Amino acid sequence: MGQPTVTLTTAQAIVRYLAAQFIEIDGEKTRVCGGGFGIFGHGNVTCLGEALHAHQDELPLYRGQNEQGMGFAAAAYSKAHLRRRFMFCTASAGPGTANLLTAAALAHANRLPMLMLCGDAFLTRLPDPVLQQLEHFGDPTFGVNDAFKAVSRYWDRITHPAQILQSLPAALNTMLDPADCGPAFIGLPQDVQGWTYDYPLSFFDEQIHRIRRQAADEEEISDAAALLSSAKRPMIIAGGGVQYSGAVAELTKFAEAHGIPVVETIAGRANLLDDHALNIGPIGVTGSDSANTIAEKADVILAVGTRLQDFTTGSWTAFAHDARIIGLNAARHDAAKHMSMTVVGDAKLGLAALDDALGGYKSPSDWTVMAQNERAKWNDYVAENTRIKNGPASYAQAIGAVNAACDPRDRVVAAAGGLPAEVTANWRTLDIGTVDVEFGFSCMGYEIAGGWGARIAQAEKEPDKDTIVFTGDGSYLLMNSDIYSSVLTQKKLIILVLDNGGFAVINKLQNNTGNESFNNLIADTPTATHQVSVDFEAHAKSMGALAETVDAPSGLAEAFTRAKAADRTYVICMKVDPYEGWTTQGHAWWEVGTPRISESGKVRAAHKDVESTRPKQRKGV
Repeated sequence: MGQPTVTLTTAQAIVRYLAAQFIEIDGEKTRVCGGGFGIFGHGNVTCLGEALHAHQDELPLYRGQNEQGMGFAAAAYSKAHLRRRFMFCTASAGPGTANLLTAAALAHANRLPMLMLCGDAFLTRLPDPVLQQLEHFGDPTFGVNDAFKAVSRYWDRITHPAQILQSLPAALNTMLDPADCGPAFIGLPQDVQGWTYDYPLSFFDEQIHRIRRQAADEEEISDAAALLSSAKRPMIIAGGGVQYSGAVAELTKFAEAHGIPVVETIAGRANLLDDHALNIGPIGVTGSDSANTIAEKADVILAVGTRLQDFTTGSWTAFAHDARIIGLNAARHDAAKHMSMTVVGDAKLGLAALDDALGGYKSPSDWTVMAQNERAKWNDYVAENTRIKNGPASYAQAIGAVNAACDPRDRVVAAAGGLPAEVTANWRTLDIGTVDVEFGFSCMGYEIAGGWGARIAQAEKEPDKDTIVFTGDGSYLLMNSDIYSSVLTQKKLIILVLDNGGFAVINKLQNNTGNESFNNLIADTPTATHQVSVDFEAHAKSMGALAETVDAPSGLAEAFTRAKAADRTYVICMKVDPYEGWTTQGHAWWEVGTPRISESGKVRAAHKDVESTRPKQRKGV
């Protein structure tokens, strides 16, 4: 007797397979796919839409307002679930799918799983050229969907219904792999979506996935322990991979057992509580004086779960030239950066093994005390920086007011512009894993859409807590429609819209490199011949949210209390100064291109100043 089969369309089989996939998290079984975000068009509504309708209870479909926003929401959902669960995004052929490119790049840069099920041109080509088809005259197989090869960890185009028997498990295994994690793209030609195949019933059996933990090689652990035990000034850089591995307890135990100061990357914010004795602060361009001071002096650096991007390394000027780096990472690519001594493996297992191998080693007490004294000075700076006082309203004051009034388990979301830097530097972590600062791709527009996705995840785990979004006026104007999404789906957000009159942080960079203000602030845009202020409060209310405007930071605490008590998304608007009130301390050098020649003396002087720091830049070892 042959294997039992069931006749399904390609689209029906894809959805049925996804509905049967589960994951075990802390001993509990749940669907690995939390559902999806979708905007239907002719490229996905008739076949994939029909299949999703039949499984809407198992795989809830959230109607998006913009495909890019859907992708941001899916990325934030995955981040909130520590990459153990994902959402799919479905878009129509042509511009609908193309709108997902930026979100796919964000997920790729941040190593976040999301599944894209996107319409594609007809495989038979009988009706070509079709509506919204991008034609390449010399290659009829090449289209918009091929652009996703650059921003996907797994890419496939389904050309026959049987193909998904291989493609879907491969996509899931990629998305759940600690080393290769990232977005998966599956192109679905419109005709193939409706074609049928006799699928083996066993393909749709319930399957339980578990995240693989790869132990590090014993010799790599031994070499790393030998190097670390020789350190006079050791330091740990804790990245986002610490949380994804569930290794916060192991990191804390390791640091305490050996007295090693810990600094956090942007993605690693909230690995340690703000008041932990060994938490020396955030490192790098958007970091703290305390972390950057010890980074300059450290002789051995244990980098755990970080990809060491330039905001962490100060474009590789943050460390002494002779400092040795140990890279503990599930991904070989990240573990080996800048001639690091590699320890390829899971952070949780790797820290435990390294702890055993180090034995009774303790960091010299004078080094640890010096690091703690530096952190105490930084704490004083942040307290003054966030204090509400006479003078211009600032991001830092708004951050401080919310920080003082929020619940420890509330989740904070920020991205791009000046706010992620200000949040990274000034936010006091009240509980583990509560901060989502998207600076991997530094993507404007993530804030509100990402907040929506984070809130969907939070509602599954901690429905009585809030998701707090910090956004500037620039990002708000770029993408705000998921305020409406959050109201429609009853996924409440508290959104702080801090209006500084344009792209103020880039204006600051423009000025700091000797350039005149030009085309960043609305007031300095030569083609903006009619200056108009945006009524953000009225705009948010038009999408069904509650909203109010406060005139000064002193009003934020009471407004936040009202937002907490509200039954739906609540938007608080406040103007901040575009020039004054920035966090001026804590910054490491950051390499940007500056003109080698210019008619402006200020530009020439700024170029000379930028280049004067280049000798600090590590070239490799």
